[in-house]
Amino acid sequence: MNVYFKQYCRELIHTLNTLSVGDIDTILNILWEAYQKNKRIYVIGNGGSAATASHYVCDFGKGTTVTGEKRLKIMSLNDNVAHMTAIANDISYQDVFKEQLENLLEPEDILLCISASGNSPNLVEAVNYANSINVTTIGILGFNGGKLKELTQANIVVDNFNYGQVEDIHLIVGHVISQYFRKLIIEGGFL
Repeated sequence: MNVYFKQYCRELIHTLNTLSVGDIDTILNILWEAYQKNKRIYVIGNGGSAATASHYVCDFGKGTTVTGEKRLKIMSLNDNVAHMTAIANDISYQDVFKEQLENLLEPEDILLCISASGNSPNLVEAVNYANSINVTTIGILGFNGGKLKELTQANIVVDNFNYGQVEDIHLIVGHVISQYFRKLIIEGGFL
């Protein structure tokens, strides 16, 4: 276990060091602009990435709150199991996010999708729908970015094929952006 743990950490650190801070900054700026305009951010993912989507909403929804300042409007479409299963059962699992977005998405809102592979059909459908109505789409991706790398307007690709390490880094990216976001709110938004 000692050898495996150290190898895992070495690979994780190596992958972190290959991330593009410019891509992270681009995503921060998109989210900051949505915040300034009181627009909504919808976050989606499957499996471990669904848990990360919920985690992002917690960190961005609660973690960026500053007394006396407006709040970020963010929600995960993974968190209403009844709605998701109704769509999956009556229409298809491929449409669980797209169908919800058709009820909610408005111009200048943001769709942020989290995926290790970047190829989940339901995320691809959601991004295609969002793009069709000119909503900004963001991908927090892994592996080689998959289809979502080409479909999203902004993305971060964690260049690693270990699901655990990709998911670890997705959480780190969320923590970095949300904590910096709060700092911007406190300091008056100097980017």
